Amino acid sequence: MDPFGLSLTGFLIAWAISAIIVWVASKLLWARGGILTAILAALVGAIIYAVTGMFLAGLVGSLLALLGWLLALKYLYNVGWLRAGLLALVVWIFAVIVSLFLPTLPGPF
Repeated sequence: MDPFGLSLTGFLIAWAISAIIVWVASKLLWARGGILTAILAALVGAIIYAVTGMFLAGLVGSLLALLGWLLALKYLYNVGWLRAGLLALVVWIFAVIVSLFLPTLPGPF
């Protein structure tokens, strides 16, 4: 069995779920962009958090990752800082709700 297969499968599933959450949140806030923008936003967010987490831990790392993701949302959806923040907040709320109903997958994500 491929030791990376489960991690890759889990990442792809988490990415797809995250993209759907971002897409729904963007539609609720009337942000321009379709599902491809949401897929890219979910991937960029995962990369930003992973890279930041490799170099910085704790509150500082989390805040810098959040700032990076807000910047990405701002440019991907062509919105201001406030709307990017609202989008991130709605995504976070939806992610918490979805995580209550979906089982967690094994692996470091």
